Amino acid sequence: MLAWLFTPIFQTLFLGLAAFYLLTGDIGIAIILLTIALKTLLIPLFRKQIVAQRRMQLIQPEIRALQQKFKGNRTKISEETMRLYRERGVNPAAGCLPMVLQLFLLLPIYQVVSQGLAATDVSSMLQVFGQPLLQVECQPGALDPCLNTDIWWLGGLDAHLPAVLFQVGPIYVSALAGLAAFLQLIQTRMMMPPSSDPQARAQQRIFMILPLLVLLWGFLPAGLFLYWIVFSAYSIVQQYFIAGWGSLFPLLGWTPGFARDHKPRFPVDIPAAKRAAGEDREKEEDKRSPSDRAAGTIRPARQRGRTSRRGRRR
Repeated sequence: MLAWLFTPIFQTLFLGLAAFYLLTGDIGIAIILLTIALKTLLIPLFRKQIVAQRRMQLIQPEIRALQQKFKGNRTKISEETMRLYRERGVNPAAGCLPMVLQLFLLLPIYQVVSQGLAATDVSSMLQVFGQPLLQVECQPGALDPCLNTDIWWLGGLDAHLPAVLFQVGPIYVSALAGLAAFLQLIQTRMMMPPSSDPQARAQQRIFMILPLLVLLWGFLPAGLFLYWIVFSAYSIVQQYFIAGWGSLFPLLGWTPGFARDHKPRFPVDIPAAKRAAGEDREKEEDKRSPSDRAAGTIRPARQRGRTSRRGRRR
């Protein structure tokens, strides 16, 4: 089932990587261009994620007010919170799909880098329904990878092999893993809103630990970390234009001048409350004069008239 699902995705990504490789002649630049192209195609989804997260942050004071108002009544808090979401047009699950998609793409990208780049013959991966779409000349040598996987501008790293500096017990230390973790840390801090609530700050510290787990994955191929680094850098730029710096500053008590009073280029406003149909009707009722409203509550008198028995129908 997984093979049937990932094979078309794997082949599409590998065809894109091979096309950029033929264009540039450098596998490292090809991975960067593939990542940028993929991230550009996913801009609408990731923008929706950032906007949804930002709107959830903006209505947090109202949610905390509801929690204080109905303290101890979890059912009422849940009902009023869902009503607030409906009124403001906020979907709490709207930001989940892009995150799931990002994780979903890691597996085929890993297969492309670890297995596709290590293949000695890639002709079958460049065919669709038996028709070759690209022609790649393999390197001489039966046991060498078909594509040149050497990234010379990274010190000659091999894209399909781990770039391990040294090993400490079961931990493989990699400079690329450190850079990927650093960018993930910046992106996570930018996603978090400034908060003085102790509970919220404790939750933020927990989320800050998650990017550091990338440091434990130094055994992964260098090409995958290159993809991860470019993907995170692109996300940081996109998030900067929509949500600004978030909680990135102050950093150790220091806030640079460019971050003070910074406003995003495409800011997200607090969603306006949506009135229900009954509320609109009540508002229209309030616009009428008291006499008109009173007249609307009085039943019209039935007209009475004398009718003879002859005039009645039998």
